[in-house]
Amino acid sequence: MASYVVRRLLLMIPTLLGILLLNFIIVQAAPGGPIDQMMARFEGLSSTASTGLEGGGGDSVGGNDSRRLQGVNDQLRQTLTEEFGFDKPAWERFALMLRDYATFDLGDSLFRGQPVTTLILDRLPVSISLGLWTTLLVYLISIPLGIRKALRHGSAFDIWSSSVVIVGYAIPGFLFAILLIVVFAGGSYLNWFPLRGLTSANFGELSLLGKIQDYFWHIALPVAASAIGSFATLTMLTKNSFLDEIHKQYVLTARAKGASDRRVLYGHVFRNAMLIIIAGMPAALIGIFFTGSLLIEVIFSLNGLGLLGFEAVMQRDYPLIFGTLYLYTLIGLLLKLVSDLTYVWVDPRIDFATRES
Repeated sequence: MASYVVRRLLLMIPTLLGILLLNFIIVQAAPGGPIDQMMARFEGLSSTASTGLEGGGGDSVGGNDSRRLQGVNDQLRQTLTEEFGFDKPAWERFALMLRDYATFDLGDSLFRGQPVTTLILDRLPVSISLGLWTTLLVYLISIPLGIRKALRHGSAFDIWSSSVVIVGYAIPGFLFAILLIVVFAGGSYLNWFPLRGLTSANFGELSLLGKIQDYFWHIALPVAASAIGSFATLTMLTKNSFLDEIHKQYVLTARAKGASDRRVLYGHVFRNAMLIIIAGMPAALIGIFFTGSLLIEVIFSLNGLGLLGFEAVMQRDYPLIFGTLYLYTLIGLLLKLVSDLTYVWVDPRIDFATRES
């Protein structure tokens, strides 16, 4: 198994390089780069200043100022291009980026004036809070519900529970978030939960128990909105996986030997049925932590990684875009390896090293 882990780690290097190269090409090809964004802001200020000058003087003064400002703009564009390295060829900039990423130097944000690592670490607790509790809630409810549905397949419980989770799946998370705000956050009915932020303004003054209560008070609605669409997929996947295992020959043999239903379910079926669920865990974690929380973060004013990445794309903040993509990709590859190792932990009969050789 150790040799398999080493091979997988080595294979991550070309995979990571390929993904970074593809993202680099796509982002570079998009119109409106960071220099254009900076110049648009500067020209907006220049236009305002020029308008004020024209109002105070004559047309000739305004024309001279406009030409002078145009010259300043051209000079500023050239200066910014050289300062941020955009005068270098694309291949050289990509090579420099890889050199820095090898030491986890993600550079500085072009528009925020802070290191990318600092920005990510500042936003990370929000995304971890939202993703962790959403994942726990989904798995703690969906897996027992799926097992129960498999054992009572075709019953009234199976039918109405399927209807409930499918309706929840059909409701977009952001729409459910708005509904929760209207009903429970001082919209039109109740005012039980806060509308914004992860903690209260006086969080630092609260006791330990008060801080815990305040934290869960704030996170309750965002987690509920994030989890609503995830129950159906995992519940039905668990149900179908257990149904498939329950009707296999080894289950019938175990029952024929007098094993109890509980022994058959948790001693034989559970280990095999959970394999397919474990296989989908890395994708679920990446989706919940990094891509599925953008609108939820916007609606509840949570400054997490999803909102940070969206703002970086809109501003064409290249260091922030590539830095977050680099970390997302690296975490995704590592989670996939963890998924394979979990396979072996759940079922020791699986040996990836032997199968590869």
